[in-house]
Amino acid sequence: ALQLDPENTGFIGVETFASLVHSHELPLDPAKLDMLVALVQGNDEGQVCYQELVDLISSKRSSSFKRAIANGQRALPRDVLLDETGLGFYKRFVRYVAYEILPCEMDRRWYFYQHRTCPPPVFMAAVTLTQIIVFLCYGARLNKWVLQTYHPEYMKSPLVYHPGHRARAWRFLTYMFMHVGLEQLGFNALLQLMIGVPLEMVHGILRISFLYLAGVLAG
Repeated sequence: ALQLDPENTGFIGVETFASLVHSHELPLDPAKLDMLVALVQGNDEGQVCYQELVDLISSKRSSSFKRAIANGQRALPRDVLLDETGLGFYKRFVRYVAYEILPCEMDRRWYFYQHRTCPPPVFMAAVTLTQIIVFLCYGARLNKWVLQTYHPEYMKSPLVYHPGHRARAWRFLTYMFMHVGLEQLGFNALLQLMIGVPLEMVHGILRISFLYLAGVLAG
């Protein structure tokens, strides 16, 4: 550290840093190596901040680092993930999700390498499946599949939020299983599976469940 930053400024010259990256003895994660290169290429001040380096290695995404990536990504090949061969079905699915959801190549790579299969993304899938089952049950019970809220028996459900039953605290959460009709259910299910599941694959069940339930309570 003293050789790279003798004055202890917290910054390293980009040329020194670039040579260190390319001559490093230990094998680096390909995704992080690409980001290190982008960090150097996107730096306009000729110096690399030590804190940005720490944030990168620890997988944090500071705003300054995001700007560096955005500026440096133009010098990186944009078809790396598409050119990878020998991927199994699941990895090809992850790559497909990355290209459908994320517009930035660096974020696609980050997602591709950061996603986790263990634990599996069961929360969003379970919520969506429960919503479908509840809708089918009420559809059959009410014999109504469109605009169920217009049915006089709809508001008698113990799951629906009702202003007259605010003391029943569970209703502030269970209303998330009720839907107006097929259109709303389909739209919600599509968003939850296409966006919620990929998010859960990266951030885990605790974060995504907290975020989802916070949205339910806020709603």
